[in-house]
Amino acid sequence: RAEQEEAERLEKERTEQEERERLEAKVKVGAFSVWLYFPFKNSHQWEHYTDCNGSPDPMIPQEINTFMSLWREKRNEDIKLVMENGKHVLMLIEKLEYQLLDMPVLELCEKEVVQYQDSIMELRSLLHQKYNEATEDLLKKASTFADSDSGNMEVLIRDENVTFCIWANLKKNPRYKSIYFSFYNEKDKPVNGFDLPKLLAMCDVAIRILHTHYDHVSPLRRIPTLTLKVEPPENKELLTVLYDVKEEREQEQKNDEEDRLSPQKETHLEEPPKPGETKTERRKLSLLHMDNDREEQMADEDTVDLRQYTPVGGVYHVDALKLPPQARHIKGWTMVELLEEGLETYPYPPETEDTEDDSSQPIGLTVKLLDSVIYFEEPLVARWHSEGKLWRIDGITDVKYKMKDKEVYFKMAAFYTITLLQDAHLNMPYQSWELRPNGTDEALLTVLTAFTEVQIQIKVNQCMLASVTIPEESQETELLSHLRGKWMTPLGLTIALKTAGINIFPAEYSHKYVSVNKKLPATELAAYQQIALVASAFAFGWSKWNLECGEDRVIFKVSEHLKEGPVQDEDWSLYMFNSQRAQRLRITEHSEAFSEDLAERTEFHSTLFHMIKDFATEAAVEKVKCTHYLFIDAVFQLLFAIRVLTYS
Repeated sequence: RAEQEEAERLEKERTEQEERERLEAKVKVGAFSVWLYFPFKNSHQWEHYTDCNGSPDPMIPQEINTFMSLWREKRNEDIKLVMENGKHVLMLIEKLEYQLLDMPVLELCEKEVVQYQDSIMELRSLLHQKYNEATEDLLKKASTFADSDSGNMEVLIRDENVTFCIWANLKKNPRYKSIYFSFYNEKDKPVNGFDLPKLLAMCDVAIRILHTHYDHVSPLRRIPTLTLKVEPPENKELLTVLYDVKEEREQEQKNDEEDRLSPQKETHLEEPPKPGETKTERRKLSLLHMDNDREEQMADEDTVDLRQYTPVGGVYHVDALKLPPQARHIKGWTMVELLEEGLETYPYPPETEDTEDDSSQPIGLTVKLLDSVIYFEEPLVARWHSEGKLWRIDGITDVKYKMKDKEVYFKMAAFYTITLLQDAHLNMPYQSWELRPNGTDEALLTVLTAFTEVQIQIKVNQCMLASVTIPEESQETELLSHLRGKWMTPLGLTIALKTAGINIFPAEYSHKYVSVNKKLPATELAAYQQIALVASAFAFGWSKWNLECGEDRVIFKVSEHLKEGPVQDEDWSLYMFNSQRAQRLRITEHSEAFSEDLAERTEFHSTLFHMIKDFATEAAVEKVKCTHYLFIDAVFQLLFAIRVLTYS
């Protein structure tokens, strides 16, 4: 009897082990999204807990509100201290923005989105307020910073996030018409500058150019409401109510009849889910085929379309400020007159009409472009319209570019907040792409565009910008040196490249500005999942036949690749996939005409993994089985973000 029970126990364990292996294989091949969209809330809380740096958790309203209240109460902080504290604020804003972008669509809640965006806006406003307070404190002591040659105050302070330039007209000498800011050891390399109008030459005025290397002015990115979930109402105590059942049913029938007879009443019905389609996949597909029906109303032709153009290189806050009363030193005491108004702007042009031309003289401005940003074309200069909450190009004239010197000169009708914009889709569509394994849980993704070639190294769940090559540049090795060699998450790399002017990440509306190779969202999503699953042992590449196979299918090159180095041309094979069936094609990339004929000694398979498995070596199959799931996730995130199958 004991032997029989032992045999039954062993048989049960064997059966359970087989079932477990079968389910694990199913997760790897068919249920890719089970681990792909693992909730990140707990991981964020754990990372914040392990940091132990005393920083508030920006996701908790009580902590972030306390932080802002305490900092708001602090006074008399100089500009360098504000810059240092600003690094902490920028980190908090970055965490909130990452949380909104990185949180899985199933976890997005409308209440949390509103909370995070409100915190971002309040932090932005508080940081700019602190710069204004520090500017006021600095101007009160302007005479102590007077230049020995001109007698006027000229201050230039710079760190990795902000370039602060301010000039105070202390001597009121009309001879000084053009002012350029530069460091003492870099007199031949001016940072920013301006041409002072004659009307201001004899006034108590200060000119500030606050160049924030980030953009805290443009509206926040809109989170698609289609992906947001609504929190259920709080559980309330159940109440026992006596009611007339007959009366309630009659009321329901009456309401149903009114709904049926009201054609103008809109009803939104969800399509029934397809067989085998998970809720997560439906949410992800909604992001792929979202058409953004609600068009942004453009005020006029001078309004910048932020879907077509994107600010790069930060924002230049150019202000004319009233010079406050200067501090006086009397018998060892320093006396300062305090004004209730605080920092005040100097009105220019004057509000009263004047017949003299001097009153309408434009302000010339020279701005230095950041070395950390690539401008593929001459950028568009625009000013911020605070009332309309948008960027406009009117009021900007006589624009002159010195792209080799990274300088832009233009004239403004008044003192504006300025930004430089670049076409968000100038690197789309891509000319080709290639993904090839480069070691254990490593791969190299190459995207070739009309202007540049970008190589991204993938290692487990981290990504790194390997190289950026521009044919016209003579010093390719120095491009984006602050990013190359720095490991980060796929989302972090996406944001970093966009900020640096390299946008190879289409948005939900990009198809309206770029000629794309349209594919069905379900087919495209499934293809990225299948490619990521076997990317540790197989190389993939662009195929010209992907343009000929229709919307419901995709074609790409495939080659087993277990060694380092490029893939030889003769090693490529063509595969066609339509989310339900994979097949190997007889044609090659150099064939004269397209054909759907199967390659010899091949058959159809339901997944790309099983299709490739028929021709793969045991070493390649074993490498795929041993692939780390975080590597698969990272590859999928990059492919899904770049969308190589539709934008190539």
